[in-house]
Amino acid sequence: MYKEASEVRYERIYKLLEWRKYKEATEEAMAVIREEPEDASGYAVLAQICLRMDRHDEAKQWTEEALRKDPDNHLAWFVRSVIFYENNQWKELENTLVDAQRIDPYEPYYYFLHANLYNKDGKFQQAKQRLSDGLAISPDHALLLAALSYTEALLGEIEPSKQHARQALRLDVESYTVFMYLGWAAEQRSDYDEQLQMLANAIRLEPTDKQIRDEYLSALQRSYKLYRIILAPANAIKRFKPWQVLVGWLLAWILFKPLVLLFLVLYVATHWVTKLLVHVKVFGWSFRR
Repeated sequence: MYKEASEVRYERIYKLLEWRKYKEATEEAMAVIREEPEDASGYAVLAQICLRMDRHDEAKQWTEEALRKDPDNHLAWFVRSVIFYENNQWKELENTLVDAQRIDPYEPYYYFLHANLYNKDGKFQQAKQRLSDGLAISPDHALLLAALSYTEALLGEIEPSKQHARQALRLDVESYTVFMYLGWAAEQRSDYDEQLQMLANAIRLEPTDKQIRDEYLSALQRSYKLYRIILAPANAIKRFKPWQVLVGWLLAWILFKPLVLLFLVLYVATHWVTKLLVHVKVFGWSFRR
């Protein structure tokens, strides 16, 4: 009887989370903990609620409590992984993923997180392999496909990137994260119209997210052809190693100093003019924050 009542309560908690009624969900989770203080699940769910509210320190504390009760609690490890990812705590994330994937090797999201670690370090081929491993387990996972599209674009694999982007869109058009990764992939392919479209969909689904708003405004800036022309050399430079970029700039400065200065002036001027145009287009002439 208690088990059935507990299941009903958990169902209610997740329904409240879906409705973004976090206060009520918190109250329900606390009731679960009071009724069954030795059950790790209540603490893990409360950690998940705090994570949704961006109260990361509290979420982390509740995961620690859950893992004291049950060191193999799947949800607690999942929440900890997301906390470290969202706070850019890369070393902590790397260490956490070892235990998280040991306990739940079939969770696709861990492969996504691991691939992000590799992409951050410029290890694009290793990132692609991790995403492929994840897709072997969950072939219809739209976020993995979107991240793969982005990684392939970083590798210069344009056609596979486009193919996986189309596949991701066929599977999920309700995830702002999928659209964000597809926007990044389009940017890496220099397809700025598609980038703008993907980010417009992302901001439609999650209009309060600051990162998406900033990305969208940046994409609007790139929609101006003059800015894209000026930006082209900078995009080309991304394909070279740091030492090659440094040597190239030194040679250009020695041989073509006036042209380099002219380019820098044009770049700065174009950047700020297009930024102003985007601001006026989106917010009008008001510059109050």
